[in-house]
Amino acid sequence: MFLHREGFATIFIASIVLIGINYLSDRFITYSLIKNILVILSLAVFVIILQFFRNPSRKLTQDVHSIIAPADGKVVVIEKVFEKEYLNTECMQISIFMSPFNVHVNRNPVSGIVKYFKYHKGKYLVAWHPKSSELNERTTTVIQTNGGQQILFRQIAGALARRICWYVKEGDTVNQAKEMGFIKFGSRVDVFIPLDAMVNVKIGEKTIGGQTCIAQLK
Repeated sequence: MFLHREGFATIFIASIVLIGINYLSDRFITYSLIKNILVILSLAVFVIILQFFRNPSRKLTQDVHSIIAPADGKVVVIEKVFEKEYLNTECMQISIFMSPFNVHVNRNPVSGIVKYFKYHKGKYLVAWHPKSSELNERTTTVIQTNGGQQILFRQIAGALARRICWYVKEGDTVNQAKEMGFIKFGSRVDVFIPLDAMVNVKIGEKTIGGQTCIAQLK
């Protein structure tokens, strides 16, 4: 188990704050019960922060005919929609909700060339809100596969997430299942795939980023 680099600063700041709180409690609080409670709460908060930024080593799935889950989480949407930002066509949308307890590393669903990338400022609606895909802080990435298919996916900030990180830009050649970004705290990823692709997941199913095949390309 490793910690993701996006968490180093947060973990350091949290450590200083928690140590400071317990130092002050030891100096100025006389009741040992309160001191012990603060120690326990501090340890719990620190463990939660550590688990949030975990980056487990895993065997990645790489298959030119597969669209791989870009994130750990639960499938909350599978529906036909009109994608109007870039593709301008009807697609099948698959949305994966990441709770604060999921691994929050985001991965490329396919290999290919990044044809489009854009960061959008926005609101912080809860990630499962139907309008979060259009109104929340988000990024949009389009990867064109070697077969010519274009897969669009969005990193979407949730009510708790205040920072989206990404490591791709237009023109990059990217590899399937490799890291492309990170979202801090609860969030969501939407994937827009061709209508003729075969969906392999169902509502409520858990996904593992970089491993779960969510659809098959024709």
